[in-house]
Amino acid sequence: MKHFIYADNAATTKLDIDAFEAMKPFLLEDYGNVSQPYTLARKPKRALAEARAVIADCIGALPEEIFFTSGGTESDNWAIKGVVEPGEKHLTITSQIEHHAVLNTCGTLERFGYPVIYLPVNACGTVTPEVLERTITQQTRLVSVMIVNNEVGTVEPIKELADVAHAHAALFHTDAVQAVGHIPIDVNKLGVDMLSASAHKFNGPKGIGFLYVRKGTSISPYVDGGAQELGMRGGTENVASIVGMATALKKNCDEMQQTTNRLYILERNFIDTLCATGVDFIRNGAENRAPGNINISIRGASGEMLLHRLDLKGISISTGSACDSVKTQVSHVIKAIGVPQEYAEGTIRVSFGRDNNVEDASEVAKAIISVISLK
Repeated sequence: MKHFIYADNAATTKLDIDAFEAMKPFLLEDYGNVSQPYTLARKPKRALAEARAVIADCIGALPEEIFFTSGGTESDNWAIKGVVEPGEKHLTITSQIEHHAVLNTCGTLERFGYPVIYLPVNACGTVTPEVLERTITQQTRLVSVMIVNNEVGTVEPIKELADVAHAHAALFHTDAVQAVGHIPIDVNKLGVDMLSASAHKFNGPKGIGFLYVRKGTSISPYVDGGAQELGMRGGTENVASIVGMATALKKNCDEMQQTTNRLYILERNFIDTLCATGVDFIRNGAENRAPGNINISIRGASGEMLLHRLDLKGISISTGSACDSVKTQVSHVIKAIGVPQEYAEGTIRVSFGRDNNVEDASEVAKAIISVISLK
C-alpha cells in the first residue's frame, strides 16, 4: 500500500500547483493595496478584476454579481441574513440536510424571532418540488437548498425548486460549496438568486470564497467598512487568494469532464471490490450524485472505529457521525434519509479527487475489508 492515501476530498482539497504559482507574486512583489491610486496598486487591481471575470464566466454570471468572501460559511451567512427585513417576520425555508453553515444561521434567525421551516427529504436525500410547494406561502422571503449534499453527494433539483420559490415571489439561495468546480454550474439555467462557493473545495486556497448575487437582488452589506466589493463587504481584498481561487476554478472547469469520467471509474472499482467480498453495506444518496463522493453504511460496524483504523494505515476518510466523550451520534443527514440503525453507526464517506487513481480506490476498499474482518 502507498504510505498515504487521501480520500476525504469533500472536506478539503490539495492546493493546485498552478493556483499556488499564480498567488506568489501578490504575496511577495505585487502586494499593493488595490484601493490606492499609485503604481504599486495597479497590477493587483487588474488581477482582482480579471479574477472576478474568470469566476463569473465559470458559473455563467456577470463580474459585478461576484462578491468575494472568506469562504462558504460567510457566503451562506450573508445570503440568509442579508435578505432579512427588520421588523417583518418573513418565513425562511431550508432543508433538514443542509450544511451547518446554513442550519446554524437559520437557527440564529429563529432566536431573533424569524420563523424557519426545515423541509424533509426522501430516502435518497432529495428535496422534492412537491414538498416545497406544499410548504411555501406568500410570506416566504427566502428558500435555501444546497446543490450537492456534502455527506451523501445527492444533486438536488435546484431549477425546479427555484421555479417554485419564484412562483411565490420568494428568493432562492443555494449552497454550492460541494458543486462549484465539480459539476457544471450555470446560474441562469438554475435560476438561483444567490449562490455560495468556497475555494478550498476545488483545489484553491483556504479562507477565500465568493457569493453570487443576481443583479437586482435586494441584499444588505455584510461587513461595514470601506468601499470594497461595491460597498457590500468592507475590508482590504485578499488578492493573492482571490487569484488562486480563480486559477483553480478555471482549471477544474476546463478539466471537469475528464476528471468526472475518471472518478466514476474509481467509484466503480471501490464498490466492486467491496461487493466481491460480501460486505453488507448500503450506498447512500441518489443515483444523481456528485462524482467521487461515496457514502456507505456498513451493517454492525462503527464509523469512528473505521476512520481511526484506516488512519493508522495511512488512509484519510470521514464518517457519517460525530463522536463526543459519551457516545457516537449519527449525523443529521443520515438520520434524515432514514438509514436503519444497524447500518447508521457504520457510516463512512470516501471522497476521491483528481489526484487519486484506481490503485487508491482498490487499496481503500481492501483496507476497509481488512478492518471489518478483524472485528
